Amino acid sequence: MADTLELHLVGIGTGNPDHLTLAAIETLNRADLILLPRKGEDKADLVDLRREICARVLSAAAQVVEFDLPVRASDGDYLATVADWHDAIAAAWQRHIAAHLPGGTGRVALLIWGDPSLYDSSLRIAARLTGGAEAPRVSVVPGITSVQALTAAHAIPLNDLAAPVLITTGRRLRERGWPADADTVVVMLDGGCAFQTLDTQGVHIWWGAYLGLPQQRLMEGPLEVVAAEIVRQRALLRARHGWIMDVYLMRRRVA
Repeated sequence: MADTLELHLVGIGTGNPDHLTLAAIETLNRADLILLPRKGEDKADLVDLRREICARVLSAAAQVVEFDLPVRASDGDYLATVADWHDAIAAAWQRHIAAHLPGGTGRVALLIWGDPSLYDSSLRIAARLTGGAEAPRVSVVPGITSVQALTAAHAIPLNDLAAPVLITTGRRLRERGWPADADTVVVMLDGGCAFQTLDTQGVHIWWGAYLGLPQQRLMEGPLEVVAAEIVRQRALLRARHGWIMDVYLMRRRVA
């Protein structure tokens, strides 16, 4: 066991155990404690997938501890509520580390959807932790992002030849419209199908949900043709499974 607190953020792709790298499997097997968040009954599949990953890859006797993830407030200033939520999550991590590791030291692993670098707050939450006299050592094991899984599923390149790509959120797309000087846009964290607010002329969309999982769904085509069906399918899938993770890429034809 390490004599300091080590926090390992392990990218697990989109939940398919086959997405784990050899480095991820090795890190999980060296952990003294693995923390698995629960997000409520309607999202039980998410912790089930993490359990399945642990069952598949663990050969060592690490402690696997589940905990209830704090819920973010739904009203108030967005950034302020997110900051408060991150504080609460950090406190939960700290509480369980103290309860399950003697002296609060050792190797702790968390399974992070996709990759911790892309629209994930685990690194910001980790920065809120303390490890006794010094801050914990944080390491990242990269994983497959939903963007990689999307382009692979559709067998398309991420970018046009020598052209840039902009990655944004549904919130910003809805508030600001199509980003200036961008021909290819990847949109994440879009619970409201913000593509409905765009001028659809000349825009092609590639959409995917539950990428890499048995329930994977894909759709692509001219935005003006497929937008309504994506909205309908997304609502049906969310109602069926209780949760949905989706991402899409749009490319605008240059005149």
